[in-house]
Amino acid sequence: MRLDRFNPDNIRVTQGGSRFPGGGGGKVGCGTLVIVLIGMFVFGVDPQQMLGTIENVQQVPQQGAPAQPGESQDPAKICGQNEYALEACNALSSLNQTWEPLFKQANIAFDQPELHFYNGTDRSGCGAAQAAMGPFYCPADQGIYIDTSFYDELDRKLGAKGDFARYYVVAHEYGHHVQHLLGLDSKIRQAQQRNPAQANALQVRMELQADCYAGVWAGKHKDRIEPGDMEEGMTAASAIGDDTLMKNAGQRVSPESFTHGSSAQRMKWLKRGLDTGNEDACDTFSDV
Repeated sequence: MRLDRFNPDNIRVTQGGSRFPGGGGGKVGCGTLVIVLIGMFVFGVDPQQMLGTIENVQQVPQQGAPAQPGESQDPAKICGQNEYALEACNALSSLNQTWEPLFKQANIAFDQPELHFYNGTDRSGCGAAQAAMGPFYCPADQGIYIDTSFYDELDRKLGAKGDFARYYVVAHEYGHHVQHLLGLDSKIRQAQQRNPAQANALQVRMELQADCYAGVWAGKHKDRIEPGDMEEGMTAASAIGDDTLMKNAGQRVSPESFTHGSSAQRMKWLKRGLDTGNEDACDTFSDV
């Protein structure tokens, strides 16, 4: 996908350190792209620990993490550190330019998310940030957190290659930011608290909608899509389906434990966004 170089005046970017925070409980807000399954099956994280994170997903601290000594906030420096960072910054700039006018047209307040790069371990407004979690969105500080080494894992271990697969990751997390600005994430957390038995099912619907929003962004820029891009996106969506990850790990497929949706569901909703370029087509809460 051909994206313009990022506008440093139109993005918020931070480079964190490599450290492990004390306290915070390691709880992450709704929106990790591969919050349990990648950690369990690709990176070897203790599944009970990660499942505890999911069970407490509604317990999001409301205070963002302050900048730490050694953190950089110079977009040119941060985005130029490697090819993956540059791609993410270019995607972020395009996403801002795409979504902000839509919010203004709807008379809804819009705040840009902050793209936060880190190496290995860090902290977010939602607690610990660890590479094993995969990229995630933290509603408490409106941050998209990425350890770019994840993209190597996406390529080598999951077979999801190509720049569009990586753009899909950023656009998916941006989709969670859209949900947050609309107030949907807080409503879902409240529903999960009222009905814990449906917590995973509700989370799946959130993730599928974020997939659809990622597709909408690309669908609004079809003139930028290159041959093979859509196939890369579908491959990535399929690779990170809950059922596919479980099968590849030799585990029994357990739909009741899904947190992001099956491969077929993820491909369906990403494609719907791509085909329509219409955010109104992303109502996963009435049709899954």
